[in-house]
Amino acid sequence: MQGQHIRGVVERTGSGLEYSRQIIATCEVPGQCDIAAMNEALNSYLRRHDTYRSWFEYTATEAGGAVGHGTADIVRRTIADPEDLEFEPVNHGELAVEDVRKHLVDIPTPLEWGCFSFGIVQSEDSFNFYAAIDHVHGDAALIGITMLEAHGRYTALTTGGSAFALPDAGSFDEWCVQEHERTSALTVDSPEVQAWIEFAENNNNSMPEFPLPLGNAMEPSVGDMVGESLMDPDQTARFEAACEGAGARFVGGLFACMAQVEHELTGAATYYGLTPRDTRRTTDNFMTQGWFTGLVPITVPIAAATFNEAAWAAQESFDGNLNMARVPYYRVLELAPWLEWPRPNFPVSNFLHGGAAPLNTILAATEMGYANNIGIYSDGRYSYQLTIYVFRYEGGTVMEVMYPDNPIAKKSVTRYLEVMKSVCTRIADGGNW
Repeated sequence: MQGQHIRGVVERTGSGLEYSRQIIATCEVPGQCDIAAMNEALNSYLRRHDTYRSWFEYTATEAGGAVGHGTADIVRRTIADPEDLEFEPVNHGELAVEDVRKHLVDIPTPLEWGCFSFGIVQSEDSFNFYAAIDHVHGDAALIGITMLEAHGRYTALTTGGSAFALPDAGSFDEWCVQEHERTSALTVDSPEVQAWIEFAENNNNSMPEFPLPLGNAMEPSVGDMVGESLMDPDQTARFEAACEGAGARFVGGLFACMAQVEHELTGAATYYGLTPRDTRRTTDNFMTQGWFTGLVPITVPIAAATFNEAAWAAQESFDGNLNMARVPYYRVLELAPWLEWPRPNFPVSNFLHGGAAPLNTILAATEMGYANNIGIYSDGRYSYQLTIYVFRYEGGTVMEVMYPDNPIAKKSVTRYLEVMKSVCTRIADGGNW
């Protein structure tokens, strides 16, 4: 997945297009920041995670064009000794809001060391801590890990409490070596590879596409995000009860609704979707920062299906394909060269709730008092992928979509959200479409 990200950055920006590559997180802290303590906390955090001691070299070995149409060699460079890494605070004085934003997003690329930045914005009675980190160094779990470790240690240093004890950080380096060995042993006949091939062949030898037009993908675009409240708390509870009645969980019901939305918009008889899955499964890497996320393919027959039938099928597909998150589609492309890289604006749907990664680490940081008012932001760039988020929290269920900022895409995404809300509320209020 790191290789795919690097390749996307290089090839999209080389074509004059944008590529979203940062995760930006903030939290609010009362009082004046103790700069020395924050500096110690951040350096301790950076030295714990070996991903921060790496950068990459990229050499195209075959001409490309659109993302994925060429080949490349990617070499990883590392710093051996954690103590060789040291950040120092720099006072930038007073900055306008736009200057702060520019400072946040203007970090090196993953082809340079140091494509991450940390800092504070001091106000009269409080300050905001921020972390702006290139995706090459982590998946969404880095938000909770960063807040828990960096700000937790800062809190311990400034309150005079006991030492801030943390479990071993594990090694992303070692995990990558193990994963490379495992995926290198795959063949075209491996069951997971065969499942990916079947999935791609059902989608014109690639990945699924968004059901509505999104404009010209080869025109430069910034990213925008729009959201819609799908269900209030009571509706969310009734929706979950309907899922359980169908023998499914909440996530199965959501993908059933997405399938119905696509059927209502396009008449599609089968829904094909993708969702990310955190592959951290042991205490050895639960607190390891790095890219552990893979994609899970979802298939739901939807023509003439009731909600119960679709929810059960979606849940079966989700549960049965979880192991495919550890088999990158990009490795499958090497084994099945007749398949194609995902086309621009292919949709990936994220379901986030408090009981699972990455949201559980974020909530843990909040509940333990190490971070308040956590904010999560994009860098305003638009990448190759249309990203759909569904958040379930105490206020209900919300869907947000990150899309290319053009009139065609905005109209389509707005329509998609309207239909999704309609479908979900029908289930919450009546149990069927």
